[in-house]
Amino acid sequence: MNKTAASLPLLALLAAGCLASTSAHADTLLIDRAASKEQAVVPVRGQTMGQVEARFGAPSERLDPRGGQKSHWPTINRWVYPQFTVYFEKDRVIDVVANRAHANEIGPKPPVL
Repeated sequence: MNKTAASLPLLALLAAGCLASTSAHADTLLIDRAASKEQAVVPVRGQTMGQVEARFGAPSERLDPRGGQKSHWPTINRWVYPQFTVYFEKDRVIDVVANRAHANEIGPKPPVL
């Protein structure tokens, strides 16, 4: 048996030991939290801005619109609520994204501005 073949089991054992020795803590993944909620009450794709505001109230923040520089680039508006952010194309909901519950929650990176 050559040295390389003999060292493979040793390397595997060391790697397993390193993984086992890392501190165990439970990170909450944003996707896990969002998936665990049964039928979360959020705006539905296609609703208008007026319908969203009537149902959920005024957003805590209305972010500056993005896009719209060219006719084939629609303007995207974003409204931030405590639990989610709503994305509108013109005045219709196109997506809803869950916000982080706390700073340590692992989730999407902030948008590039």
